[in-house]
Amino acid sequence: TVLREGDIVSVIVPLNKIFRFFSSIGIKTRPIKDVLIVGGSTIAYYLAETLIKSRINVKIIEQKQSRCEELSALLPEAMIICGDASNRGVLDEEGIKNTDAFVSLTNLDEENIMLSLYANKISSAKIITKINKIDFEEVISDMPIGSIICPKNITAEGIIRYVRSMQNSSEGNMETLYRMMDNRVEALEFIVREDSAVTNTPLMNLNLKENLLICCINRNGRIITPSGK
Repeated sequence: TVLREGDIVSVIVPLNKIFRFFSSIGIKTRPIKDVLIVGGSTIAYYLAETLIKSRINVKIIEQKQSRCEELSALLPEAMIICGDASNRGVLDEEGIKNTDAFVSLTNLDEENIMLSLYANKISSAKIITKINKIDFEEVISDMPIGSIICPKNITAEGIIRYVRSMQNSSEGNMETLYRMMDNRVEALEFIVREDSAVTNTPLMNLNLKENLLICCINRNGRIITPSGK
């Protein structure tokens, strides 16, 4: 296999080795310590809650006073700013130039795109953009707006994961499912049960589907990169 310009590569790397991996291939990275979120939606709340648990500083800009008060009560460790993020002065004042990550989660796709374009222009932050309508995905993908998330797709993945689990076992083997590359690739995470037909047999001897790659095994917390044996 030979890599060529423009290739998109997905990798499986243990978390404690990820920075060394990026350094070895010439990609500069830095740990995320400060995150600026625009929009105080339910998604923003759950994201902020998760980031705070990871000891990341979170700042949320929300326009509605009532929602700001709710978020202040729900997220006492986050900084809640009541203001209009479409105003450049507000973003500059709240440190968009120096933040490590910028997440646009307003209810308007157009506003999210514009905010992310501005963040990309004036900062080196990791950018995440929420977009509900992806009818023009080929246009959006060419824009420098970082990682794109679509709540509808995430919901669909959750439903598919549930259905797959019900098909495979009443106990539900499926843990995680992600679809990538315009739904042409699926990344699955599942549990191998004691009575499974695949246990105690070398991978090379299993009758697996074509174009299937086992990337990683988590055995009692130990990460294994498997070979055929």
